[in-house]
Amino acid sequence: MNTQIIEWQSTSAQQKKDALARPAIADNALLSTQVGNILSQVQKQGDKALFSLTEQFDGIALTTLAVTPEQVAQAKLALTDKRIKAINTAYGQIKRFHNAQISQDVFVETCPGVRCILKTEAIESVGLYIPAGSAPLPSTVLMLGVPAQIAGCKRTVLVCPPDKNGQLANEVLVAAELCGITEIYTIGGAQAIAALAYGTATIPAVNKVFGPGNRYVTEAKKQLSQQVAGFAIDMPAGPSEVLVIGDEQANAAFIAADLLSQAEHGADSQVILLTDSKDLINKVANELESQVTLLSRSDIAKQALKQSRLILTTDMAQAVEVSNLYGPEHLIVQTENPQALLTDLRNAGSIFVGAYSPESAGDYASGTNHVLPTYGYSKVISSLSLADFSRRYTVQELSKEGLSNLAECIIELTDAEGLDAHQRAVTIRLEDSISEGKNV
Repeated sequence: MNTQIIEWQSTSAQQKKDALARPAIADNALLSTQVGNILSQVQKQGDKALFSLTEQFDGIALTTLAVTPEQVAQAKLALTDKRIKAINTAYGQIKRFHNAQISQDVFVETCPGVRCILKTEAIESVGLYIPAGSAPLPSTVLMLGVPAQIAGCKRTVLVCPPDKNGQLANEVLVAAELCGITEIYTIGGAQAIAALAYGTATIPAVNKVFGPGNRYVTEAKKQLSQQVAGFAIDMPAGPSEVLVIGDEQANAAFIAADLLSQAEHGADSQVILLTDSKDLINKVANELESQVTLLSRSDIAKQALKQSRLILTTDMAQAVEVSNLYGPEHLIVQTENPQALLTDLRNAGSIFVGAYSPESAGDYASGTNHVLPTYGYSKVISSLSLADFSRRYTVQELSKEGLSNLAECIIELTDAEGLDAHQRAVTIRLEDSISEGKNV
């Protein structure tokens, strides 16, 4: 393990840039071609391609894609009361926070006779992609399923790669039932995203897809969002990341645990510590060495730590500056007075304040959403919320008086832009109104 320790003040501009560089995302021509071939196969062959690709990539010859209500009922019986209680608790926490995000329509009379409305309406159909690598992810089901449920999406479809027996994890099915999801399919990978975008005989297409996935899933989302009219994705995705800001009062063991909680996600995850304390850096480095050996995924975490950073800043103000430059997915603030830094911290997917706010809480049960922008996108893209499952549109209603009040403005501007038809759409109404007045 070779975690880098960097003194920020003494590094050159290029060294600073290199220090905050993300691990390279595989975005090569081969990946693009491979995914493109999968998408084409699903588009042309539909369900037949889904069965064939599932056997090829997941090693299981399915006879059906849909999960039955009986399978969901059996999943519930198979779980312990303790496990079901935990899923219910997380569901309640997430639902409380997202319920508070329900928006009201906006009504404004911008001038007499001109009424403008901003309306919010649920996206009609959404697809939720739930990865199934080394462990089931009921937390992701809840993070996607709860806002879809609250928003009132008419159709919510869950897709997830099957295990070697063609089954989905019991926890995933129970979480889906809580969220009112009844349309569940045992399909994963790029082919699942293709099915959601194009539609097949078994899986009708959706309007928008949500959820994390491997590089094939990410590439499929990217390609399909550019190819299929009316099909959207939640956000760009990259490797998981966390940045911790700590001062000399911070608990080094806590910080090391937080860094490792992200490092264990994958070898391409990135973890960063910013501090103005040399003593804390040394303590954290020692804690990382000792704690990583205790992890079941220690090999993965050790790989991630190779591209991670322990950065020494001159003070907390510089630490905030560096954090804003990086724009982390998760930002943890473990300082004596963390609230004092919040006003200046801008770019982060989600911020965890204080020594007792581990990132794990947000991943599972604090109530906030754990689907967050990575790879610096937190500078321009928001963390997932209820709004992502809705669309906003405007309505306007003008009376004769309202149009008359705006006519001079519209005529002048259409004349400036040379758009005669636009102008005529106004003047013809005014002329008709005058004519009606004369007839009366």
